[in-house]
Amino acid sequence: MKVTLSALDTCESSFTPLVILELAQDVKEETKEWLKNRIISKKEDGGAQLLFRPLLNKYEKETLENQNLYLVGASKITLLLGAEAIGLVKECNDNTMRAFTYGTRHNFKGFDDDNDDFLTMAECQFIIKHELENLRARDEKMIPGYPQAKLYPGKSLLRRLLTSGIMIQVFPLHDNEALKKLEDSWYTRLTLKYQPLDRIRDYFGETIALYFGFLEYFTVALIPMAVIGLPYYLFVWEDYDKYVIFASFNLIWSTVILEVWKRGCANMTYRWGTLVMKRQFEEPRPGFHGVLGINPVTGREEPLYSSYKRQLRIYLVSLPFVCLCLYFSLYVMMIYFDMEAWALSLHESSGSEWTSVLLYVPSIIYAIVIEIMNRLYRYAAEFLTSWENHRLESAYQNHLILKVLVFNFLNCFASLFYIAFVLRDMKLLRQSLATLLITSQILNQIMESLLPYWLQKKHHVQVKRKVQALKADIDATLYEQVVLEKEMGAYLGTFDDYLELFLQFGYVSLFSCVYPLAAAFAVLNNFTEVNSDALKMCRVLKRPFSEPSANIGVWQLAFETMSVISVVTNCALIGMSPQVNAFFPESKLDLILIVVAVEHALLALKFILAFAIPDKPQHIQMKLARLEFESLEALKRQQMKLMAQNLKEESREANKEEEA
Repeated sequence: MKVTLSALDTCESSFTPLVILELAQDVKEETKEWLKNRIISKKEDGGAQLLFRPLLNKYEKETLENQNLYLVGASKITLLLGAEAIGLVKECNDNTMRAFTYGTRHNFKGFDDDNDDFLTMAECQFIIKHELENLRARDEKMIPGYPQAKLYPGKSLLRRLLTSGIMIQVFPLHDNEALKKLEDSWYTRLTLKYQPLDRIRDYFGETIALYFGFLEYFTVALIPMAVIGLPYYLFVWEDYDKYVIFASFNLIWSTVILEVWKRGCANMTYRWGTLVMKRQFEEPRPGFHGVLGINPVTGREEPLYSSYKRQLRIYLVSLPFVCLCLYFSLYVMMIYFDMEAWALSLHESSGSEWTSVLLYVPSIIYAIVIEIMNRLYRYAAEFLTSWENHRLESAYQNHLILKVLVFNFLNCFASLFYIAFVLRDMKLLRQSLATLLITSQILNQIMESLLPYWLQKKHHVQVKRKVQALKADIDATLYEQVVLEKEMGAYLGTFDDYLELFLQFGYVSLFSCVYPLAAAFAVLNNFTEVNSDALKMCRVLKRPFSEPSANIGVWQLAFETMSVISVVTNCALIGMSPQVNAFFPESKLDLILIVVAVEHALLALKFILAFAIPDKPQHIQMKLARLEFESLEALKRQQMKLMAQNLKEESREANKEEEA
């Protein structure tokens, strides 16, 4: 990245800015000086040993706006030592993946003392974030200048600054040259090609690269379903008994694609080093609070909160609230059916073209209402989960995902289950499914990417005009970039992106024997989704910090659960069809028993397939086993070395005693 702002050439030697800190406008000077000293001080003195400077010097602050923006970078040796501290895994010259250590740095592929590209920019920014988050209070009782911002030994300074409102935000800076190259190979040219996942990983990190990898894989996996579903839609619409083959293929397909994805994911994450990266002991999440005490595991001083109180909050407040929201969702669904009945009666009484169009209006309105309710509930779920006061970020995410998935599943699919199994109106089911699927996809595209992109372009023009109108005799390229990026919206993680794919997977798999075109519409949507999400990441939102990931986490379980539900749904729909019922004109009990038996057989087949397909390819398993063996051998050698040293010391002590 080229640094062109004149402030970088004064006071200290220039460095490549990687992370931006924005403080509140009225922050006191003693606080700024204290923060600067803690960031640049050596680690043995409790600092982060990073490079730090204001974006603007005194003259430029008077000429431009008084922005409390600061640049943070790091020397090469600091970054390399930080890579060792976080357990970063890199490829060695012998093609194995090992945790990086500074002492053995020359054994790693691509390392050279004169080469600054050994660590990707995303890895460098993650290391700086790690160092900033590990700035901890020592003997300070409060943040200087702010008596109300209490500190205690071991408290993260960055988290206290953010929660106290002294620091507004911390975000990594884009590299415009690298971003342009990534865009050119990713989404600017509308061609059918695989995404540059390795480049995405180098720029945004493993978590986001895994999402785009899963999006691409899921889209390609949907193509067989779309191709097979098209002739069923065109030629044998009402013959439900002929859909048995299609539904059976869908059930096997949903199992196989999820198992094959795990193998592909293991290949990618091994190559990226996160599959063998050791997970560190999790620190308390930023919002966690409680009475100061000693953690019995780490021995560190940190807030402690009773799990009994947390359970009371979950079961006495959160659970009833979720149930109330589910009831409200069902109530809205019944209003939708009243609207459907009104539109149908109006059409039957008049039979005009206008009323035939009106038949689709209730479904469109309901789809829009569903999207609004999902977004409102998401805010409430985040507030409740934060109020439950979970210590770990992983526990917070699991409880949040569970709340949101339950509500979204009921909100999006309850009406379809009601139509299928209560009203038993297959024509209305097809119409509702098509409307919900298409409307939700269009709304997501507009709300997630197109509208934010238009607003961002408008803001970009305003910033550019403002900078060009300045009479300051400086090259303000970096200033313009930082001011523009700090106003961008923050990327809140892959939660919403995976949720959208989860609901899409439900629309495709749950009612495939009724609406085979669902997969085709999903494929069309995902081809544009790749580009709109890429645009969102590159041009609409702030660059997120890289986060190491070995898989898609709890979403794998969510998709697998949906595939199990789809077995029951498809078997029940086939069993309800008139053609199948015609084979059992006298005894419906026999029909029910056969449907249940088929459903159990298909579930057994799913679990057999899941067991038969290993989660990791054989060569990856061998490499992981080899690494584990070498780690155990190294531990044995270390223990033997310590024992030998202890024996030497004991013999020396014995010799001294004899001489005495």
